[in-house]
Amino acid sequence: MLSNKIIEHLKQQGIYSEKEDEKYKAALINLGVDLNSDFAFFNLHTTEITFLGRHSEMYNVCWFSIYSDDLSYAIESARNILKLPDEYLPLDSFEAEGGFFYNRKTEEVLEIELGEKLINFQNGKLLPQWKDFNSFLEWYFKLE
Repeated sequence: MLSNKIIEHLKQQGIYSEKEDEKYKAALINLGVDLNSDFAFFNLHTTEITFLGRHSEMYNVCWFSIYSDDLSYAIESARNILKLPDEYLPLDSFEAEGGFFYNRKTEEVLEIELGEKLINFQNGKLLPQWKDFNSFLEWYFKLE
C-alpha cells in the first residue's frame, strides 16, 4: 500500500481513483508485476497516462502496455541495447539518455544514464537508488 503522503498528493492532484480497471490488472499480470505491490497499486489507482515529477514524465505502465507500443519498445531497448536484466521495467521513455526502471522481483527502483552509471550498474558497482517504489514516488513527487 502506498503511503498516506502519496495518496493525499494524488488526491490533491485529482488523479487518484478507488476503482481498479480489470484491463489494467491484466496488463500488470502480463508484465509479471505482483498485484499486491506498491507499483501495482499506484498504476491501478491513478487516472493519468503520464505523471510529471523530477527529471521526466513517468508512464502509467498499464495504459502504455494496453494502448501503445512505446512500453514494449522501451522494454526491448532496455534488454537489448542497455543490457538490463529482464526484471527491470522502464518507467519512462529514457529521454536525454537517462531513465528510471522498476525491478519486478525486488520492487527497487533504479535510475540509469548512458555512460558511467550504466557501466557501473552492469559491473555490479551501482545498486538501485530506491529500496521500494513508495520511497521512489516520495522522491519523484518531491514529498520527502
